[in-house]
Formats: sequence, structure tokens, C-alpha cells
Amino acid sequence: MSLAPTVDPTTVADEALATDPGWVTLVWNDPVNLMSYVTYVFMTYFGYPRGKAEKLMMDVHVKGKAAVSHGSREEMEVDTVAMQGYGLWATFEKDG
Repeated sequence: MSLAPTVDPTTVADEALATDPGWVTLVWNDPVNLMSYVTYVFMTYFGYPRGKAEKLMMDVHVKGKAAVSHGSREEMEVDTVAMQGYGLWATFEKDG
């Protein structure tokens, strides 16, 4: 008789995804929001200084998207929902 605890592999996988810091929130260019507003959102929500917020905004504008935050899956879900709440087009994905 084995006294080893049984482990559900799906629970382990879900926990690993949740705590994996390798996730990113992306903000995408859109035809609606002003560049000044996008800068304001990055400064207000993330607390970024104006220079960093403007650089990220320009990446969104010129490159079509910018990675605005990095962290665990849960953190990126929260940031993505927050960006969408500000009216920005945002998604999150595995970094890399």
C-alpha cells in the first residue's frame, strides 16, 4: 500500500500557469483613442512616468502594439481588463 499523496496533474498545470511570471499585457493601436489619452491611461493605471508612458504610446501608434506590463497570468488578466475598462484594445498572452 502506497502512502504517497495523489496529485491531479491538471491542478498542478493550472497552478503553474497562474504563477508563471512569463505573461504580458498588450495594448493594440485603435482608430478611436487619442495619443494623449493613451499616455494618460499608462501614467494613471501603471504609475509610469510621462517619458515611459509616451514611449509605450508611440510603440502602440507606430508598431501597432506595445507590451505594457509583464507578470503572472492573473496579473496580466487584471491589467488587460483594466485597459479594456479604459476603452483601450488590450489582450494578454504568454511572453516569448
